[in-house]
Amino acid sequence: MRFATTMAAAALAWLAVLPAAAAPSASDPLDSARWEDMRRELFRDAPVRFDARVRVSAPAIAENPLEVPVQVDATGLAGVEEVVVFADFNPILKVLSFRPGEARPSLGFRVKLQQSSPVRAAVRTVDGEWHVGGTWVTTTGGGCTLPSTGSGSPEWQSRLNEVSARRFPRIDGGERVRLRIIHPMDTGLANGIPVFHIETLTLADADAELMHIEPAEPVAENPVFTIDLPPQRDRGPIRITGRDNNGNRIDAEVAR
Repeated sequence: MRFATTMAAAALAWLAVLPAAAAPSASDPLDSARWEDMRRELFRDAPVRFDARVRVSAPAIAENPLEVPVQVDATGLAGVEEVVVFADFNPILKVLSFRPGEARPSLGFRVKLQQSSPVRAAVRTVDGEWHVGGTWVTTTGGGCTLPSTGSGSPEWQSRLNEVSARRFPRIDGGERVRLRIIHPMDTGLANGIPVFHIETLTLADADAELMHIEPAEPVAENPVFTIDLPPQRDRGPIRITGRDNNGNRIDAEVAR
């Protein structure tokens, strides 16, 4: 009896010193059948945990699967280095990624959904840990396999990568930048229409990079991005540069 008690105590002591990564991951709060696949594919052996401080806002029911508005907000976390947005049941898993730079770690955009799916954001902090939040979106589907309207219009050829943008003051003294880029953002999944999407987009002022965005095919046609900037003493013009997967350049400036 004393031997069994000693062995049990030793086992408990051994478990107590196991690293956190060795503990089984918490169950998915969105109860997705694909979560474990997502975890293995995106994060491999990196530490991952669900975190309520990563907020993903989207309509519970989206009537238009081609343009589902999404807002990702990780301002509750310190030391954010990278954010990856993905949809569990999309044929193209990754929606986009971004590095906040000098901007707040938040981003608004629109996404195409093929069917009802969790839409998630995974936030990597300086310690290498991934913090995951998300929400379910119910939709009729088909967003990723339908052709864009721009792909059948001659107008996009003359306006391709045209940028329109505005800056708005925030009540905290910062700024909000909202920009729209003319681009069909074709996924390559519609018959006879090759993949054609913006690959990189960088916002910078004279002093620093504000945000670097890497949109993937599921970002909606003519993408709209909303970026929040913290208060600054004197922020001049903001430069917007980038390219699509065919090498077409994006280059614009937003004055104060």
